[in-house]
Amino acid sequence: MSTTTAAVAPLTIEDAEALVTAARRAAEDAGVTVSVTVLDAGGHLLAFRRDDRAVLISGETSTRKAYTALQLNAPTADLVDAVQPGGLFHTLPTALDRPLLFIAGGVPVHRDGRLIGAIGVGGGAPEQDHGFATAAVQSLA
Repeated sequence: MSTTTAAVAPLTIEDAEALVTAARRAAEDAGVTVSVTVLDAGGHLLAFRRDDRAVLISGETSTRKAYTALQLNAPTADLVDAVQPGGLFHTLPTALDRPLLFIAGGVPVHRDGRLIGAIGVGGGAPEQDHGFATAAVQSLA
């Protein structure tokens, strides 16, 4: 008996640009300037955009949020408590030499139930960034 797995289309540059556009549109509607990062399943940069007036650090935070969501296959908003003292991942931020960031705003991207990338948004309040990233992912479906 052989088992075959249907191929799932990877996240394309067109998908990545659509995610950036949707996240920026949601942020603009809320009057917030942001940076948006989209990574493919391998953690490689597919798209990045920083609004002219977004705080400079938002570029770094959006990238780290996307990376964290990708590596743990979970929205960063769901991981905030896990890194608090006594939490499951309490030592993870300092245990690895990787750019993890446990602040809301990173969301994994799935296609047909498979992880194909992640988006990170930085520049607004964490809850806002999470909302912008989630809206972008929902628009891709």
